[in-house]
Amino acid sequence: MTTQRLFKLAGLSAIAAGIMFVIVGLLHVPVSHHAGIASVNGEAWVLTHSLTIGVSFFGLLGLVGIYARQAEEAGWLGLAGLLLVSLWLVLVPGFTFFEALILPLVAVEAPTFAAGFLGIFNGSAGTDFATLAMAWTLMGLMFILGPLLFGIATFRAGILSKWAAGLFGLGGATSVAFALLPPELLSLATVPVSVGLAWLGYDLMTERRGSVSEPLPRAAMAGEIGAA
Repeated sequence: MTTQRLFKLAGLSAIAAGIMFVIVGLLHVPVSHHAGIASVNGEAWVLTHSLTIGVSFFGLLGLVGIYARQAEEAGWLGLAGLLLVSLWLVLVPGFTFFEALILPLVAVEAPTFAAGFLGIFNGSAGTDFATLAMAWTLMGLMFILGPLLFGIATFRAGILSKWAAGLFGLGGATSVAFALLPPELLSLATVPVSVGLAWLGYDLMTERRGSVSEPLPRAAMAGEIGAA
């Protein structure tokens, strides 16, 4: 397993995560006070939240590979961005696993509890879910700052595509603006970051690096000196 092959696998993981995240953004069912309970039993709900688990797994692998390729050039700013995005990716499955596999069952047996849990995402959570609602808010800040810092560091490093780095970074920063749009369009806030991540992964996977010259064996060196 060579370093170049590891970078290619990391790039492929980033592409997979980006594509899945785009699908999540396009198909995600918005949580509302009226349609929230009904929507959790739909196929689109289970599909999108299951895909988000895949985004976390492949996204972590891809981002670590992207950072490793430019670790020296990206510096502490890139590391800070990586840590924030990685923490977001680690925490998200805790919510999405429950939403995809458990919440549809809970919505049938205990709709009041399910409605309270959904309130975490639409700002109507009661005191029973206040801690989770605060955690979700902090995760939103991670989603904004993490890609922004990582995108700036990648742009400054100049190793991978600056356009992809800019899209990834600005995608996180501008996701706040989507809060001004109708609820059915809010999930599209993930699309710019998703495309930027997939683009960075493609750039990493297809990048051509010159082979490092290896020292010649002593016998061969001696033969060359004798011939000279």
